[in-house]
Amino acid sequence: MLTIDHLTKTFGDKVAVDDLSLHIAPGEIYGFIGHNGAGKTTTLRSVVGIQQFDSGEIRIGGVSVTQDPIACKKMLAYIPDNPDLYDYMTGVKYLNFIADVYGVGAADRAARIRDLAAAFELTADLGSPIAGYSHGMKQKLAIISAWLHEPKLIVMDEPFVGLDPKAAHLLKEMMRSVCDRGGAIFFSTHVLEVAEKLCDKIAIIKQGRLVRAGGMDEVIGDDSLEEVFLELEDTSC
Repeated sequence: MLTIDHLTKTFGDKVAVDDLSLHIAPGEIYGFIGHNGAGKTTTLRSVVGIQQFDSGEIRIGGVSVTQDPIACKKMLAYIPDNPDLYDYMTGVKYLNFIADVYGVGAADRAARIRDLAAAFELTADLGSPIAGYSHGMKQKLAIISAWLHEPKLIVMDEPFVGLDPKAAHLLKEMMRSVCDRGGAIFFSTHVLEVAEKLCDKIAIIKQGRLVRAGGMDEVIGDDSLEEVFLELEDTSC
């Protein structure tokens, strides 16, 4: 579903991502773990076509992000760590705008908006301007918008920050449902416990370089990574 080959990105003299290679298969929830500033966000922004990179290749469903970015964006959805929504719009106008962008039909969008808004307890607020939403409400609206066109790949940057426990549990169920239908999830977190309970596979990044990637049990059970895990626990406190 997602292949990252030798991705490298620099900002001046700083190497933000250093020769990173990962493969996320259909059906996988893949956690991307590292402390703040490790290179997670730069990688995710490169995957979704927001951030240009210096070298390497990224493919979504076999399609190159650099050669056919529009085709790639049709297959994915992206939720940043701080959703930048159109504050002057109401919630429902924003969702209809996103549905228009992705060509979601009237009947499908109405049903999905109704069901997802009800699940996230946001129905009563959809007629209000987004400017008046709390961070948690904006996060919920961003999640709903990401699910509207039923993407094959969903990329999320620290998606649980700002969500209440009920909404976080619902999001985890939705993530698993996407993978059960043959899609894939690639999300970043600096909280190891979140990845342990949710992910099929994880990758650990430190100072832009891949430390280890693989199945949950084999990575968590690697005694040589004890120091890395202790650093992650410290940053999540």
